[in-house]
Amino acid sequence: MKIAFYAPMKPADHPTPSGDRRMARLLLEALKEAGFSPEIASRLRVYDGTGDGAVQAALFAAAEDEVARIVAALRDEPPALWFTYHCYYKAPDLLGPAVARALGIPYVVAEASRARKRLSGPWAMFAGASERAVDAAQTVFAMTEFDRFALDRDASAGQRVVLLDPFVRFPAYVAAERGEGGVKLLTVAMMRAGAKLWSYERLAAALAGLQADWSLAIVGDGPARAEVAALFAVYGSRVRFCGEMTDAAALRGHYEAADVFVWPGVDEAYGMVYLEAQAHGLPVVAEDHPGPSAVIGAGSRLVAANDPAGFAEAIGQVAADHHAPAKARRYIVNHHSIDAAAALLRGELERLL
Repeated sequence: MKIAFYAPMKPADHPTPSGDRRMARLLLEALKEAGFSPEIASRLRVYDGTGDGAVQAALFAAAEDEVARIVAALRDEPPALWFTYHCYYKAPDLLGPAVARALGIPYVVAEASRARKRLSGPWAMFAGASERAVDAAQTVFAMTEFDRFALDRDASAGQRVVLLDPFVRFPAYVAAERGEGGVKLLTVAMMRAGAKLWSYERLAAALAGLQADWSLAIVGDGPARAEVAALFAVYGSRVRFCGEMTDAAALRGHYEAADVFVWPGVDEAYGMVYLEAQAHGLPVVAEDHPGPSAVIGAGSRLVAANDPAGFAEAIGQVAADHHAPAKARRYIVNHHSIDAAAALLRGELERLL
């Protein structure tokens, strides 16, 4: 049974890695495991990170042309439904509702969010389009309780809002023995201005309070690389920059070699890296924001925002807990499995069909 799949912010096959792309790919895998045949319906990127009305207007025009193309291509053999991943005020779905209406098929959204305060201001056009898209969905999959609250509150008539916990496919796991050389820390994050750089700033400040011998490997790159390097320069050879890493086996090696995953997670929606770290048996220390708190469990620690001393203390506590790796892995197995996601998707989508 064919499903038209679309990710407005970044196509699942986009060359640049990110948590958004990772979740899109995992959803495609889960839909396949659920017994469907998802196909990418469009690669039109609809994203405005700065609130530029001209950019939004141009993307509306591009979307009109894309809708016409898709409807013509699918009219003779329409998919069973349209499935959009991630719809919010900076990246609304400008295609799915129109295509679904034209083809007479159900429309579904996963990881939608409501931001009605954005209906005025620089993102007003996109925020309105996002609200209309979410209103049009027969089923909305919320991926955190934080998002679910607003989605339930503002649900359109007859709309079903379902919690779909973020999930990962489990790697093979062998508990690693802690080696010599002190506590090995790992961060995997892009380097760009805004929330990512703020997290790097808070992490750099927290490291000053660590009492134990430690080292930090940073996997990631981006336009703010120089600023990030300057933040950690004071620590010299203790901090190693590994660059961007797209090879899964190489990244797995970093997860398995580390003792604690450290990332404050300022403004993270939830953070795929937290799920992947714990799935590899790597406990996490992060700040207690709505996103990280939705996916971080036993063996890990959440600390108050912008508390360097508390963050450093939590790293020491997690590093000293030799049961933390097994606890972290068990939490992911019990709460964030791709098998459970596939079963939930199968049940909910079959209701529509």
